[in-house]
Order: sequence, then structure tokens, then C-alpha cells
Amino acid sequence: MIKAGIIGATGYAGGELVRLLQGHKNVEIKWYGSRSYIDKKYYEVYQNMFEIVEDTCLDDNMEALAEQVDVIFTATPQGLCASMVNEEILSKVKIIDLSADFRIKDVSVYEEWYKIHHPSPQFIDEAVYGLCEINREKVKQARLVANPGCYTTCSILTCYPMVKEGLIDPNTLIIDAKSGTSGAGRGAKLDNLFCEVNENMKAYGVANHRHTPEIEEQLGYAAGQEIRLNFTPHLVPMNRGILATAYGNLTKEVTHEEVKAVYDKYYKQEKFVRVLDKDVYPQTKWVEGSNYVDVNFKIDPRTNRIIMMGAIDNLVKGAAGQAVQNMNLMFGEAETEGLNLVPMFP
Repeated sequence: MIKAGIIGATGYAGGELVRLLQGHKNVEIKWYGSRSYIDKKYYEVYQNMFEIVEDTCLDDNMEALAEQVDVIFTATPQGLCASMVNEEILSKVKIIDLSADFRIKDVSVYEEWYKIHHPSPQFIDEAVYGLCEINREKVKQARLVANPGCYTTCSILTCYPMVKEGLIDPNTLIIDAKSGTSGAGRGAKLDNLFCEVNENMKAYGVANHRHTPEIEEQLGYAAGQEIRLNFTPHLVPMNRGILATAYGNLTKEVTHEEVKAVYDKYYKQEKFVRVLDKDVYPQTKWVEGSNYVDVNFKIDPRTNRIIMMGAIDNLVKGAAGQAVQNMNLMFGEAETEGLNLVPMFP
């Protein structure tokens, strides 16, 4: 059995981790860390866990936790994992960090976009960007995985085949994405109140959303060059889900069949990426509660552009599900273990 500990177990991503790991046949959760609910029964925080999880919430002592478990998930705000991790801890335990602390390789870019000092930059180069469909072999060898962001997972996987094959000019990319409110976390915020969100839709982080450099960096690796793109997120009145629509200029004339072959080249063998049939476009409802990514595209010969679309559940493939997928690879488990979730509908 893999012994797991979660720091940040009572946030939305942490709660989803608990739900998924309860269904994993080879994992035992030993530590439910939550600074906000120390000594409170976990099911008292999430009543859906009544008579399922009887454990009490503990603090976020990573050093003590490293003595008891094989893997630590940190579903915490930016800066917390980086402030706690050290070489002694990494010599004892594997860490999967759901924050952005180790996603961006240039520490100055991280500090510019996140407006905080990075306390442990010595581990940035070692950390593996945990997008399994692209970095699977590196994840298998890792002791520190940077779990990708939700917007970034959807955006990168939607565009990756076209960028990798050089079929679009990556500097012309415009990514327009919509997310449910759970992406903003469980903390009380005025902008997330029901009356503020319901019957409303808005753009935010326009031209400065902090997932932008993460998308640019990873697609830049695919393109083999530095790229600059526009990324605009929107908040929509639903609980979970992300829909990304990306636009890019084609570098040559292509047919639907040629582009479909490119997507199949990268994703046909991928369990969790589904390339939809022609003229069927992704919807968040089709992936809700699952680890699937649905993608498709439409060529617009009139403008010489391609429109690429992707949908994920932001709390599963965009957070906890991807973390479990990474854990499975790191410990030699079947990659799909605990993640064979049929999307919920309606």
C-alpha cells in the first residue's frame, strides 16, 4: 500500500484528492492536513465523507509527515510548499505539489507573476512538470512533481499537437477560456458570492493572468522557441469545468483529415484524451467528474486559422485527478488506477 498524506485536504482540490484516493485500491491516506480545521473531524468539514472518513484534521507539519508516508500532496496556496520542502524531506518522500511553486523554470518569471519571493529555487530545475501525456517518462523518475494548473492543462493539451508539428504560428495564439467558480478555491471572496456569480459572466486577469507564463513556457518547449500569446480567462456560473477555445494562424494549407491524423498521432493511445468526431465540439458536461480531456478543432480557410477547443473538469484532470495520475506513474501503478471515472451526466 502507498501511504499518502495531504496538506491542504480541506480545499476543493484537497477534497477531490480525498474522494479519488478513497477509490484507489493501493493507497491509504494517513494524514489529512488542514491548518484551518486542526482537530476537527474530516467529515465535519465535508459531510459527504460521513461514515467514510473518520480521521481528524492535522496541521501542515511536512517534516513529521515525511516520516509516516510515501507521498505528500500539497494542495496549498502558492509559496507554502516551497517554504517547507528541503533535501532531507525529499530524501524520504515523494512530493506532488498542486500549487505553482515549481512549475515555472525561471524563478524571476515566477516571482514577477506571483508577486512573492521563492524560498527554495534550488529545487526548480529538478521538479518535473507533471503533464503525464507529455512528460510521462520523466514523471516516473521524479521525486518532486509540479502538478500543472487547470487552465494550463486544458490549454496546452488542446494546442500541443498543432504547435509541436509546426502547423500553427504559436505567436499568433489567442486562448479564450471559461471556468467554473470552484477554480477560485473554497475561501470566502466577495467576487465568488452567489449573487455576484449567478446570471453573470466576466473576464478577469486580462493580459496578466498568472497561468500565462506557464502556458507559454510549455508550448514554447513544443515549438522549440520562446513564444508570446494572449490568454484571457472568464468566470462562468457553474461549479466545475473549463472550456478553452484557442485560435492560431496556420502555417500551411491543411485538410481536416491531416489535422485529425496529427491529433491522433499524439492522443490515440492516451486513455484520458478523447479527440471527438468531426464537427462535435467539447462541452464541460461531457467530462464532469472525470479525468478526461475532450478536444477537437475546426479549420477556417477563410481566415487561414484553426480553432482548437478543449474541455476538462478543473478539479479532476485540472488538479486532483492529474495528481493521482502522476502518483501512479511515480510508484509504478497502472496509470488509470483510481481514475476510471465515467463522466457524470446531467
